[in-house]
Amino acid sequence: MRLNRSGRLAARGPGEAAIGHADEGLLTPGTAPDPEFLHTDPWRALRILGEFVDGFDALARVGPAVSMFGSARTTPDNPWFGTAEAVGRILVERGYAVITGGGPGIMAAANKGASEAGGISVGCTIELPHEQSVNEWVNLAINFRYFFVRKTMFVKYAEAFIVFPGGFGTMDELFESLTLIQTRKVRNFPVVLAGASHWAGLLRWARSRLVEDGFISLSDLDLIRLSDDPEEIVDLALRPTEP
Repeated sequence: MRLNRSGRLAARGPGEAAIGHADEGLLTPGTAPDPEFLHTDPWRALRILGEFVDGFDALARVGPAVSMFGSARTTPDNPWFGTAEAVGRILVERGYAVITGGGPGIMAAANKGASEAGGISVGCTIELPHEQSVNEWVNLAINFRYFFVRKTMFVKYAEAFIVFPGGFGTMDELFESLTLIQTRKVRNFPVVLAGASHWAGLLRWARSRLVEDGFISLSDLDLIRLSDDPEEIVDLALRPTEP
């Protein structure tokens, strides 16, 4: 049976149902598009591509930047809020933009420090069931529907990660960055944990379980830098790692 072709696809027999005839549905006069196509995987792929294009287009103009992560629940009276604000300010003074998730808490603190220092303060927000508004100190906001597209922006346009105490989202961003470095998908990418006492238990567990059980090498923990001081946090973030 001959293969029938449509664009880059080719199929025969039962497989032809997967091809469809996109040009016919688009161009035939008097045919209204079925709105159900908005929920199909090919259309989702176009939306995903559009998010990548918008993100790349905006962030390619930002210049050198550092991504900062931490809990959205951190209040302004928390000491880590002040530390994150100071780090954001120092980064701008050193010639760097600050990229966050654009929400409240640590993200707002970092954006506040960057914005008040006269720098570029980026917020890569995400659509959530309980809508998360952009904090008032973001001066370049990009909204994403897909987490994985958003996380690509954090990595692609940052020269380091600074990670403050946070919840599941913060842990996700931390471990994804460590995975990318360990597997050499990115290189010379510092990861600084802000808050020695907060992260001490996690690092002890990593040494006692992950290293001793042979799941990671002891040298993998050298990927992580640790500090409480805003100036040192920035110094560690901007110090290149070994190739």
